[in-house]
Amino acid sequence: MLKKFISYYKPHKKLFIADMFCALIVAVCDLFYPTITENIINDYVPNQNLRLLLVWAGVLLGIYILKAGLNYFIQYYGHIVGVRMQADMRRDMFKRLQKLPFSFFDEHKTGSIMSRIINDLMDISELAHHGPEDLFLSVVMLVGSFVMLARINFLLTLIIFALIPFIVFFAIKLRRRMSRAFTRTREEIAEVNANLENAIAGIRVSRSYTSGEHETEKFNYYNDRFQAARGESYKVMGIFFSGMGFFTDVMYLVVLVAGGLFFFYGKIDVGQFAAYLLYINMFLKPINKLISFYEQLQNGMTGFERFQQIMAENEEPEAANAKVLASVRGAIDFDKVSFGYEGDGDNPDNMVIQDLTLHIEPGRTVALVGPSGGGKTTLCHLIPRFYEVTEGTVSIDGQDITTLTRESLRKNIGMVAQDVFLFTGTIRENIAYGDLDASEAQIIEAAKKANIHDYIMTLPDGYDTYIGERGVKLSGGQKQRVSIARVFLKNPSILILDEATSALDNATEMLIQGALERLAEGRTSIIVAHRLSTIKNADEIIVLTDEGIKERGTHAELLAKNGIYADLYQYQFRQE
Repeated sequence: MLKKFISYYKPHKKLFIADMFCALIVAVCDLFYPTITENIINDYVPNQNLRLLLVWAGVLLGIYILKAGLNYFIQYYGHIVGVRMQADMRRDMFKRLQKLPFSFFDEHKTGSIMSRIINDLMDISELAHHGPEDLFLSVVMLVGSFVMLARINFLLTLIIFALIPFIVFFAIKLRRRMSRAFTRTREEIAEVNANLENAIAGIRVSRSYTSGEHETEKFNYYNDRFQAARGESYKVMGIFFSGMGFFTDVMYLVVLVAGGLFFFYGKIDVGQFAAYLLYINMFLKPINKLISFYEQLQNGMTGFERFQQIMAENEEPEAANAKVLASVRGAIDFDKVSFGYEGDGDNPDNMVIQDLTLHIEPGRTVALVGPSGGGKTTLCHLIPRFYEVTEGTVSIDGQDITTLTRESLRKNIGMVAQDVFLFTGTIRENIAYGDLDASEAQIIEAAKKANIHDYIMTLPDGYDTYIGERGVKLSGGQKQRVSIARVFLKNPSILILDEATSALDNATEMLIQGALERLAEGRTSIIVAHRLSTIKNADEIIVLTDEGIKERGTHAELLAKNGIYADLYQYQFRQE
């Protein structure tokens, strides 16, 4: 894991090296100060050497000015390295998320994923900047301080350094406990984010059901869990910091007592004693830096570990020599297909689709009807390979879809679902999603075909109208027509309509039905519908249940059979 973390420094190594070089110069400058102080106390002041006193005072001022410039570079460009590495990791994670199978998103909450890509990577950025810098400075200062201290009095220095093994042992002892505490904190804040994202997205539902108190209780539950986890991590940190503080105080006490005794017995002079105290301060500074580094390391590496978990997820599989699907006619075949969602596939009783064989002629409109749970939507999701079949094969124009590139497969399939998803932005941006290179004229033409152009032109900003998050400023019918315009622009060879009008009123449905019929012309179309009046003109209607295909034929043929379809139709007809 450490090797992978270090690899993110590579694109920014010049800036990183410059940052570390500046840090080295700052450390060297700090090491000069006590020696100059020793000379001033022992030589220039007692001997009244004003010239050298002023010269070295000027040297010190120059050192301080140089340090100020170097510290600015370290603080600014050092953080820039961290931010750039964070951006690289976020980009890599987002790319990986774009390639993960749908089953991953079925199992992971949106808020939890967002927490990994935002919160976790923020701490990684801090570690990326301060970690190597603090570690490097600490080593330089410790070695430099030891050399300078040993130069003054080697025996006294050995007494001081004898305390270091105890400090190291204490730090290692608490490492695992701190790691567990920080990991739990990450997990709990991810749950808070997931609950928060869910509550905000469903704010209209919670308001309509006057369930604000219930949502508050849920939020408080996760918030309290995070508070408890954070409290535990701070408890461990408290033990760590207080323990380390105690050791550094004891070390300072040892210096005062031992150094005082050495001075009392004439082993060191007053200047050396003063210099020794200054070097001890410098010696304690890197220890304090190491303490801070340890906290950053726990935060950053815990976040990086969670980042690596996402990066280690398997992408959607692609055949080694996958072919590009081109010149699509639109023939679709299911050959003894079985499918169960993750966790259910090993149990035949939990299969959503089992041993299904189905042929759809190119250019025909096929409707899927039947009771809920029969696998209609699942069947539609298998065609663009949103999920992999458990057994059997799905083919387009005689080509097994697992031998085709996913991009070319999905470019030739257009989907309009009941639950329309529109991106936050403008109407133009959402229609253009069907073809990001489309011209203004093509976008307008698609809107006209979807019966939404006239409405758009009544808006003050027209196609540049901001529609809010997920299109919240549009009605259900308007959102549906924007999604249809998007598919018109995509111009796919295969069209899948999954309950595209079931949530609309009759008047809006009639308006949209005309657009859908135009959209289906010349394409292989699969329509999932509960409202049977919308599919009477389909070339073939298939009744799909959890036992497979029970009936198939035209509307008239299925009514004549007086079976499941006829019962469903008569029931809906009586309701209407």
